Amino acid sequence: MKTTRTVFQDKLHIHNCSKNIGKGVPFVMMASIFCLFFLYVPNPLTNQGPDIFQNLFPKQHATTSKLSSSTTHKEQKTCDLFKGQWVQALQGSSYYYSNSSCRTIPDSKNCFKQGRKDTDFLNWKWKPHQCELPRFEARSFLHMVRGKKMAFIGDSVALNHMDSLLCLLSQVETPKDIHVYKDSDDRFREWYFPNHDFTVMLLWSRFLIVAEERMVNGTGSSIFDMQLDKVDDAWAKKLPELDYAIISDGHWFFRVMYLHEADKLVGCVFCSQPNVTYYNVDFPFRMAFRTAFRYINSCKECRRSSVTVLRTFAPAHFENGVWNTGGYCNRTGPVSEGEVDFGRFDWEMRNIQMEEFERGRDEGRKKGKRFEVVDVTRAMMMRPDGHPGEYWGNKWMRGYNDCTHWCLPGPVDMWTELLLAVLKREAEIMMSPELEAQN
Repeated sequence: MKTTRTVFQDKLHIHNCSKNIGKGVPFVMMASIFCLFFLYVPNPLTNQGPDIFQNLFPKQHATTSKLSSSTTHKEQKTCDLFKGQWVQALQGSSYYYSNSSCRTIPDSKNCFKQGRKDTDFLNWKWKPHQCELPRFEARSFLHMVRGKKMAFIGDSVALNHMDSLLCLLSQVETPKDIHVYKDSDDRFREWYFPNHDFTVMLLWSRFLIVAEERMVNGTGSSIFDMQLDKVDDAWAKKLPELDYAIISDGHWFFRVMYLHEADKLVGCVFCSQPNVTYYNVDFPFRMAFRTAFRYINSCKECRRSSVTVLRTFAPAHFENGVWNTGGYCNRTGPVSEGEVDFGRFDWEMRNIQMEEFERGRDEGRKKGKRFEVVDVTRAMMMRPDGHPGEYWGNKWMRGYNDCTHWCLPGPVDMWTELLLAVLKREAEIMMSPELEAQN
């Protein structure tokens, strides 16, 4: 049985892009280029490559769920959507778009443009044990969010989720790329659906809390000073504008960190500095979500009807190594739940998030705040086949595999199926006679 410390130490070298910093600046520069490209690539509106589906499957159109009976409706209210299994679907019935019908897929997630040939990994759908998960309905989603603003708050996996949503919705309405402001790395994206007056944006935040990277000869060292009690203003300042905040994070925490609280050094992660308390990754990770949820609950300017949604940790699937030691992910189908190791750090990360979510939700209820969760961890631990792997189009880091992000189209589209189901259920609860009487 692994201890908590061992569980998190196993993860250190997957994303610690500067663990060999003592070997010189050239390595740091190479690792920095990899981290920036690997953990963030903007959306190019470029040639999306040949449509690998056109001769395989019939043309897919926006679909309408057939699951509208009263029995199914009751099942959806009580069903745990997050416990289930991946089941085979009819060829072509489990995806909503192709790499040619969605023009906003980033090259690094356009696995078919980059040369991936197998398509069987698309022919699976998530089946909760107690009910059916309805297919995603773009029109229903756009109707629900008409006149509203939604933000994905987090790292490049949050961007991956937003890119999936854009592709799903673009089959009904083409979004406009609007840049109210730009940062040097173009990490703050914003899209607008004029027919529905709906805005969706990415608010980039590696840690959710304030973090400053230490520089070595003008180059990022991937060593961070973390302020455990201060939220990152990059997303916090936009919070009052939002109707939906989809919050996530996790993959940046596995690196050297010096932890500060009330502007005092209280410890460090992956360091061996004398007279400094050593912590595992779970401590700053927990504190980041605790601080974020506390801030949300204390936001007096935020909209009364706003909903905060936690999207739980999505695992990477490196095999026989990690990103810089030949690790790869070349599977072509899912694994069963029995094959998943729930002793891994991925599940521990999810559990920490859920504990802090429940704490934040309970505190928020006293103030009329609304919290929901989209728990993807269990389902995605079964999908080692859904990553770009070698098919991510990086010209500068050939031979390295992306086993962290997700191909588009791919299993990541299920996250938005869950998001729609959760938001629909939340809206129905808020409209119930009991709650209306309370309000």
